[in-house]
Amino acid sequence: MNKSRIAAALVIVFGAIALAVWLGSRSADDDGHLTLHGNVDVRQVSLAFEESGRVSELAVEEGDQVKAGDVVARLDTTSLALQVRQAQAQVAAQDENLRQLRNGSRPEEIAQAQEALRAAQADAARSAQDLARLREVSVTTSGRAVSAHDLDAASSAAKAGKARAEEAAQSLALARKGPREEQVAASGAQVEAARAQLALLRHRVDMGTLRAPADGEVRSRLLEIGDMASPQQPVFDIALLSPKWVRVYVSETDLGRIRPGMAASVLSDSAPDRAVAGRIGYISSVAEFTPKSVETEDLRTALVYEVRVLVEDKANRLRLGQPVTVRLDTGTRR
Repeated sequence: MNKSRIAAALVIVFGAIALAVWLGSRSADDDGHLTLHGNVDVRQVSLAFEESGRVSELAVEEGDQVKAGDVVARLDTTSLALQVRQAQAQVAAQDENLRQLRNGSRPEEIAQAQEALRAAQADAARSAQDLARLREVSVTTSGRAVSAHDLDAASSAAKAGKARAEEAAQSLALARKGPREEQVAASGAQVEAARAQLALLRHRVDMGTLRAPADGEVRSRLLEIGDMASPQQPVFDIALLSPKWVRVYVSETDLGRIRPGMAASVLSDSAPDRAVAGRIGYISSVAEFTPKSVETEDLRTALVYEVRVLVEDKANRLRLGQPVTVRLDTGTRR
């Protein structure tokens, strides 16, 4: 008997609590208005550096208002700055190499190649004349005045002189033509690689500065100066000022009275005479609180659906989690 009485009492208590919650969350007025009660909600973002490093500066505290692009923290980027200087020097050296190849041979180098060709041609001509004279003497003396060894040596010297002259001519042609297109292209690719490395290092230096992504309010400061930061370790939690909405719940019986885009007035206990304009932006398609397995005709009317009322709070009067009252004019049609 005692267990039965306790069970009956618990059923009555839980029933009373459920009824109070349902009645407290809405009230339908006879004049075509629907009054709902809910809480203010906003999106939040956790700010973290993209690079690891030691925190050198924190510019804001909890409760500070920040604008999009405001600097909120910095890392120590001394080593990266030195790497940037090194990369700049490498880019300058590669640029000079590319410029040298594109300019081709200097006039002095071409003139030097011409002189080398003239000298090689003169040596080749002298060697050819010496060979011709030895052959003439050998013929006139029937080979008695000139040995075969001397003739072979002169012939070899003449061939060598001719080869050197041809080599000098080719060197002059290359000097006039300049570097190959492939060499210029390879040097240009090296310049682009050096510039890309420099851009990457400069980007890493920029990533050492943490900026606010949007207007908001600092909710939490999670690191201090001197701490080691990483991409996995947030530095600040920021509540965004926009978009801002009120989360309320509508019963199934009132679900047909509302629609997306419907105008709403939001009132808070701190400013009951100053309504904040809003509109319905989201109506959930899934019921809450009542288990899906319980779907009798009596309990179906107790189902509630989440509704988000977007507000235009430029004065930032509504705060995260603040309880508010939402009034909807269900009799107005747009």
